[in-house]
Amino acid sequence: MSLYSALFSGVSGLSAEASAMAAVADNITNVNTVGYKAVETQFSTLVGDGRASNSYTAGGVTAQPKALISNQGLLQASSNSTDLGIEGQGFFITRSSSDAKSGVSLTRSGSFSPDKDGFLKNTSGQYLQGWRLDTKGAYVNTGSVNALEPIRVSDLTGTAAATSKIQMRANFQSTTAAYTGAYTAGDMANGTVASPSFSRSVDVYDQQGGAHRVALSAIKTGPNSWKAEIYAQPATDVTAANGLLASGDIKFNADGSLDRANSSPALFSSVTPTWTNAAGADPIALSLGTDGKVDGLTQFGTESSLVSSSVDGGILGNVASVSVSNQGVVSATFDDGRTRAIFQLPVATVPNPNGLTRISGNGYSASSVSGAYAINAPGSLGAGNIKGFALEASTADLAQEFTNMIRFQRAYSASSKIITTVDDMLQEASNLKR
Repeated sequence: MSLYSALFSGVSGLSAEASAMAAVADNITNVNTVGYKAVETQFSTLVGDGRASNSYTAGGVTAQPKALISNQGLLQASSNSTDLGIEGQGFFITRSSSDAKSGVSLTRSGSFSPDKDGFLKNTSGQYLQGWRLDTKGAYVNTGSVNALEPIRVSDLTGTAAATSKIQMRANFQSTTAAYTGAYTAGDMANGTVASPSFSRSVDVYDQQGGAHRVALSAIKTGPNSWKAEIYAQPATDVTAANGLLASGDIKFNADGSLDRANSSPALFSSVTPTWTNAAGADPIALSLGTDGKVDGLTQFGTESSLVSSSVDGGILGNVASVSVSNQGVVSATFDDGRTRAIFQLPVATVPNPNGLTRISGNGYSASSVSGAYAINAPGSLGAGNIKGFALEASTADLAQEFTNMIRFQRAYSASSKIITTVDDMLQEASNLKR
């Protein structure tokens, strides 16, 4: 009987409009939730009997909620260095705990901050994941989430970092008299040349945080030509004879800039000391200037002097602050002012973001509709860029949601009228037997 189909159609309308109103309620209550993606409700017809006939059978309507996860929310400025947003496609990768076997979820909620154990967690309690960087700032992307670690910076407190770079700017006085004696490599290190024209020392560190002194000394051998040595002080700190780590020629151009092309490569590459205390060592890059420029060693008429020097490594103290660059590199700044890059954040992308399954905590998990996620560095292979000091706002539009609320309320009332009207008609039909 068509009246009963109309009754069922009215019930389906009540159910569909109630579901749509629930989506509106969720959107309104999450209008200030960081990274929230609004849910849009679409409707689909239900057909009771699609054949052409003299009698019509009502089918009804069903609600089809659709999360618009691919929509980009507005990135708003934040004063917290660990508040992060993604500009473009992709998600942060998080776990429900610091355990490597805990559940994985994708999220755009980037309001991260260190907890009491030093882990970066967002307001939903999800632990941010990343690749740990080695001493050279490199990492290996295996494409597997199992290669990621929870971002924790407090475990660096009190640890050691070996020196990996010596950067120096110094001037060799051009009017220095040329050395007239016989010179053999190692003479400055063993003291045969007692007074080099230039000599400066810096402290470097082994993998255990032990300090060692390394000197750069040079003598002038002719116009624009110098002999230089890099050696340990005392020589007994290393296994090399006389403590000599590198030696060779340093040439300058007529304008006083470095002629690196004609200088000895050994003085501009890397040295790896073998410490006699059995502590490990990293290759130490010698950053002494660029060919044809005055950003390192120079030769001018002013007095030979050290302009500036920079050496990394040493015992790492307490972590004073944590920062994240726009490239997704997490760095820790220690109380002595040193900064060390420790993690690289990945960005996960999926073929169909709108097909992800929503989970509590403003997170998502992959589904058969979304496709499997790929893990890549920010800004590569379709992944968006990470923005520090920024949070992604909710995509829920309050004005639009109130408008939808009025629409769905009116439709709900109309569906209820169908039920009451059909009830009256059935009552009339039942009264015919009287």
